Amino acid sequence: MVAPRPRASAAADVAPRVASRSAASASPTIWLARCCFCLRRVALGDRRHGNSGGRLSGDLRRCNDRPSTTVTNRLAQFIAGTQREGVPPEVRREGVRALLNFVGCALGGTRDAAMGIAVKVLTPFFGPPQAIVIGRGERPDALNAAFLNSVSANVLEYDDTHLLTVMHPAAPIAPGLFALAELRPVSGRELLDAFIIGVEISCRVGLGVMPTHYRRGWHITATCGIFGATAACARLIGLDARRTAWALGHAATQSASLVESLGSMGKSLGVGNAAKNGLAAALFAEGGFTGPEEPIEGRYGFAAVTSDSADLARITDGIGERWEVLNNAYKPYPCGVVLFPVIDASLELRARHAPMLAAIDRVVVRGHPLMRERTDRPHVETGRDARVSLQHSVAAALLFGAAGLAQYEENCVADPAVCALRARVFFEEDPAAPVESATVTLHLADGTEHSQHIRHGRGTPGRPMSDAELDSKMRELAAYGAPFLDAAGLIEAVRGIEEEGDATRLVRLTVPA
Repeated sequence: MVAPRPRASAAADVAPRVASRSAASASPTIWLARCCFCLRRVALGDRRHGNSGGRLSGDLRRCNDRPSTTVTNRLAQFIAGTQREGVPPEVRREGVRALLNFVGCALGGTRDAAMGIAVKVLTPFFGPPQAIVIGRGERPDALNAAFLNSVSANVLEYDDTHLLTVMHPAAPIAPGLFALAELRPVSGRELLDAFIIGVEISCRVGLGVMPTHYRRGWHITATCGIFGATAACARLIGLDARRTAWALGHAATQSASLVESLGSMGKSLGVGNAAKNGLAAALFAEGGFTGPEEPIEGRYGFAAVTSDSADLARITDGIGERWEVLNNAYKPYPCGVVLFPVIDASLELRARHAPMLAAIDRVVVRGHPLMRERTDRPHVETGRDARVSLQHSVAAALLFGAAGLAQYEENCVADPAVCALRARVFFEEDPAAPVESATVTLHLADGTEHSQHIRHGRGTPGRPMSDAELDSKMRELAAYGAPFLDAAGLIEAVRGIEEEGDATRLVRLTVPA
């Protein structure tokens, strides 16, 4: 590893910048040397970045202070060595609920425009028919099936959410497992084991790099989801700890996706790549493709490069004792998770004050700063934009008394009444507010105010969806995207996955006979 260069004096530091342009252009050697000098400075972290105002080199050094048993090796040992008996019953139950939610979301998204485009673009490049695309007739190769099923599960913004990181674990993790199961027959219990471990890894890596990972613009569902996808596939394949560590290295170097893509089809592109590349990472490692020793905790590893607040201890502390799937939430509304308490409050205000809606002067929403970062979008034109718009969600809930799939369709987004009310919805930050809470206040034209506070949004761990509510959501999504389906039979099959000898039977139930 190259040692850091001592800091030069101010005069020496600016000298290259004041050299004449004519001299530089006359000598390619000098020009190349200066390019190398600048690149070396960036690599060593002399460029300021991020929210902390610190230098990258400082972050890299701090992440390099780690125990002798590296984070990557500790995760690899957990992935390869965890025994089924060590997974508590309540964790397995929550894993089943997460898989049920995943299948429903994939069915609901199967006819979305983004899915249609993705299938059309990729079809000429499909390899041998190996795996099912949920809710559709296509049967591409396993890698493309993993990509498409991930896009489908994520595209409606209806997927599960780990609230401590605000990532959606299942969409990048489950598709690779179902694709693998069609290549190498496994039981439902084995698939569930791998899925739970994948969720654990993605969420723990996310905990280690939040909150500044997201604030710097990384879309955590994809960037950390690929670690979970890789871990799950490595577990299902049966990789030993050494090869699992290699696979995690392949995940780290492929991790990508930007928050800037939220509200566009590009958001699901990143999530789909996490599923596809996570499966590929495990297959490469199985084939002997080696990886770096410290891809997560290394000086130039994932944590240091993508976060100003990396805390490696959060990745491994309590692993195998505390399970992150228990912090998973299931969306009652097809929109950003931070909007749940906002919608709940709006619906309660409408129920009590519906006759007064015409007299609304403005609506003020008060909540956690993350709400502004993710959803303060008053000007939306598409259903995709509306799913991450606080203003649209409030307007639709107040006007229609609902916030379901229909309220995020294009015709609702363009409704003149919705547009008019959206323009009168404003947000105020409350740094002390929990992320799963919100207060909505109606300000009427005569000066009257009506407020509703929600401490825990419906669907969050503090107010979880019941099994009956989750089954109802599954039926709604099946009717929306795959009306031909026997939803009751599929729900029964997913809930009984631990007794299923052939895990592929579940996905076969999702396609036309």
